[in-house]
Amino acid sequence: MGFAGFVLFVQAAWVVLIKPKSWERHGIKPWLEAAKKRLHRNVLAIALANKLARIAWSVLARGRNFEARKIAAAAQ
Repeated sequence: MGFAGFVLFVQAAWVVLIKPKSWERHGIKPWLEAAKKRLHRNVLAIALANKLARIAWSVLARGRNFEARKIAAAAQ
């Protein structure tokens, strides 16, 4: 993927972070709320970008559809 590819995930993470109403819809609300309590906002953005990159890799590598419920269950 490289640095340029990861920058896109960081930008996507910032968009998600500035729109808290979308967290529930994307299935990452529990994870983000917990992480927000313990991480600085810049570190949180990078952590979310990393999470998004891992999700994208998993979806592409396994040829499956993304299921938000699994993330919500894993966060608890």
